[in-house]
Amino acid sequence: MTGQRRIIARVLSEASDHPDVEQVYRRAAAIDAKISIATVYRTVRLLEEANIITRHDFGDGRARYEEADEHHHDHLIDIKTGEVIEFQNARIETLQEEIARELGFQLVGHRLELFGTRVDGASARRKKS
Repeated sequence: MTGQRRIIARVLSEASDHPDVEQVYRRAAAIDAKISIATVYRTVRLLEEANIITRHDFGDGRARYEEADEHHHDHLIDIKTGEVIEFQNARIETLQEEIARELGFQLVGHRLELFGTRVDGASARRKKS
């Protein structure tokens, strides 16, 4: 792996949000001004193909990325602000397993992305992304 690819991988690994390629490029270029947007696109594609990062579509027209995580989580996306909240819920996980079983399937993976708007005055336990 080249030095520039290491920088791009580090930027993605250290991201606390779900950056798109442009954001990854800006962060990587701040570390090494010689990094081109084409290098970022190629590296992101390679990291995605190698299952090192995961691509998401949160409905804003941009592919967003996060480091592939062995700890499963789902996403709740505020369609007004673009805020992405990562969460885990045992009841949802159990229900998905039950539904798959009732339909004659064994789950090997899934992705859940919920879209909504915050209700005035509502608060939530969340990991902001």
